[in-house]
Amino acid sequence: MILNFFKKHIQKGYAFFLITFEKTFNSFVMKKIIFITLFAILLASCKNNNSPQNITNLKYPTTKQVDTITNYFGIKVRDPYRWLEDDTSEETKNWVKAENKITFNYLSKIPYRKELKSRLKELWNYEKIGAPFKEGNYTYFYKNDGLQNQYVLYRQKNKEAPEIFLDPNTFSKDGTISLGNVSFSKNGKIVAYSISEGGSDWRKIIIMDALSKEIKEDTIVDVKFSGISWKGNKGFYYSSYEKPKGSELSAKTDQHRLFYHQLGTSQKEDKIIFGKQKKRRYVGGYVTEDGHYLVITASVSTSGNELYIKDLTKKNSKIISVVSNFESTTNVLDNKGEILLLVTNLNAPNKRIVKVSASNPIPKNWVDVIPETSNVLSASKANGFIFANYMVDAISKVNQYDYNGKLIRKIKLPGIGTASGFKGKKDQQIIYFSFSNYITPNSIFSLETKSGKIAIYKKPAIDFNSSNFESHQIFYTSKDGTKIPMIISYKKGTILNGKNPTILYGYGGFNISLTPSFSITNAVWMEEGGIYAVPNLRGGGEYGEKWHNAGIKMHKQNVFDDFISAAEYLIKNNYTSKNYLAIRGGSNGGLLVGATMTQRPDLMKVALPAVGVMDMLRYHKFTAGAGWAYDYGTADDSKEMFEYLKGYSPVHNVKKGVHYPATLITTGDHDDRVVPAHSFKFAAELQAKQGGNNPILIRIETNVGHGAGTPVSKIIEQYADIFGFTLFNMGFKDLPSKVKNRR
Repeated sequence: MILNFFKKHIQKGYAFFLITFEKTFNSFVMKKIIFITLFAILLASCKNNNSPQNITNLKYPTTKQVDTITNYFGIKVRDPYRWLEDDTSEETKNWVKAENKITFNYLSKIPYRKELKSRLKELWNYEKIGAPFKEGNYTYFYKNDGLQNQYVLYRQKNKEAPEIFLDPNTFSKDGTISLGNVSFSKNGKIVAYSISEGGSDWRKIIIMDALSKEIKEDTIVDVKFSGISWKGNKGFYYSSYEKPKGSELSAKTDQHRLFYHQLGTSQKEDKIIFGKQKKRRYVGGYVTEDGHYLVITASVSTSGNELYIKDLTKKNSKIISVVSNFESTTNVLDNKGEILLLVTNLNAPNKRIVKVSASNPIPKNWVDVIPETSNVLSASKANGFIFANYMVDAISKVNQYDYNGKLIRKIKLPGIGTASGFKGKKDQQIIYFSFSNYITPNSIFSLETKSGKIAIYKKPAIDFNSSNFESHQIFYTSKDGTKIPMIISYKKGTILNGKNPTILYGYGGFNISLTPSFSITNAVWMEEGGIYAVPNLRGGGEYGEKWHNAGIKMHKQNVFDDFISAAEYLIKNNYTSKNYLAIRGGSNGGLLVGATMTQRPDLMKVALPAVGVMDMLRYHKFTAGAGWAYDYGTADDSKEMFEYLKGYSPVHNVKKGVHYPATLITTGDHDDRVVPAHSFKFAAELQAKQGGNNPILIRIETNVGHGAGTPVSKIIEQYADIFGFTLFNMGFKDLPSKVKNRR
């Protein structure tokens, strides 16, 4: 009782406590007892000046261990928490409830959690409008009034007042049913749109009369990883797998197929166009704008694809192969009659645009239209023009060309950052693009394709003053001497004294590029005096396929080394120190955080892995995980690959007695991309083996998946918890910045 009384007052910082207490007691013995007790408490609290006192006596739920062993090439590997992979069992559900109870009890006691949530909500509350697009006689656009859980699709005719066309906020009470693809028939009179329930990748497609907004026929179910592409006005193409046996949230999905749905028929009658004989993990189909060709892409992994075309103007035409292997990525950008324009990285790691006759479209007949350059290309088309968007050290540069490759103009962008969009139909003379960076909220601009005139279309009225912040790019050296770019953003006037709370965010995989973009959550972090740093790690696509391949399979350690070197740069240059550094990443980035914190637990104070791939020996056993093998390799490939994976797999590299950083693992119970068992097993390992006093918590969101479609209300709650946990474990008893100093 007395000890708890002392702790309570010392934690509150009552400097007068000892003096007052001593006046109360006259006994010399009592004074000595008090002095010794207080000294012991103070000594214990000083062991880590940046660690707050425990706000709750953390007693983790007991996670049973089962004697499960797998033999890999003669090596036996224990997997004591494999039972957590069963997302249908009551035991797993009870474990989730027990973990969430501990986590939310801890988070609820962070003193400024409500204030963070309030500021996130306040900053989020501004009108957001997307670029308009025309279908039939209507112009459509997405809008969110501010705090709506999901964006609403509006439409208007001519100068009439806009009306709500589709409002996903009405699909469910809690906003957990989201709107996915929306695709209109050629004449704009019929619409097919997909919905996701609880964040799952499994979708339903609803077909509706676009004029009357009446549902036309039965819902198409069990659709996954699919676009919706119309063949005129009579039907559309979509992709899916067979319904898996067992749990649809974790069971393996391996054979993707392309279907055609004819309006007025049942789903049972839908024809398989591709994938019945050829086993492919990812199959997509889309129709060229003029309706001439069906384009089919087929892949066995997330990198490289076969390419096929089918002439839709000829009855019973055959499917023709354009690229017959998976060694490159190629897509059809557009066509002009029977001449195809292709975007490819075949013999061009940074991509190029070529043209070829559809009558004999094999690679040897390709002719360059826009040759490969030293910068990575992504391309779009509108009004008979090609818009080549280049990444120059992760920054956008955009050129406009005609279909013969003649440069029309260099697009003058509003600043240094990321520009995207530049899409439109062949008769669309005004198109739109968005622009943002880490400190500039997203604005939409219009572009007249003939004259090149640019004007602001929509600028957000957000309560954030960009002029109070700065963002600059540096290059640091990784372990093997490779130069890595990193953009660091923070409030102007920040003193680089090593005491700034810093989030180092990374991804490093699957040819995905991290380019500068504005985030409301990151804006709040920087308002509170935080630094936000993003390195462009190998494994990403910032410098093309060579950069990607430098961070895959037996080179994956390069990615972790790049991330570790980024942290060391920030510390060496006094942006922060290990007591004020948090590392964060999601999905493949969650793996990045898991591997980094197990390899260098001394480097950071806080680790924030989200929806991470944590069990590298079994990731390919769930849903579409086998498709990630191009980047990771699998434990079944060879003994060498197995040993390499085991060497960095987060679940298999947690060591008993090691002092791991304060860790908040986040996942969703409906994540069927990276199943939550990855996070469950990692949390169980850390809780059982943690050698220090830093908390190990897992926050499991219900009715949420891998991230897409998560309601705004849940996002705000998540980030209030993430930022609160981070700052609290860095030793902040109050927010680093007060409200009056934010702007």
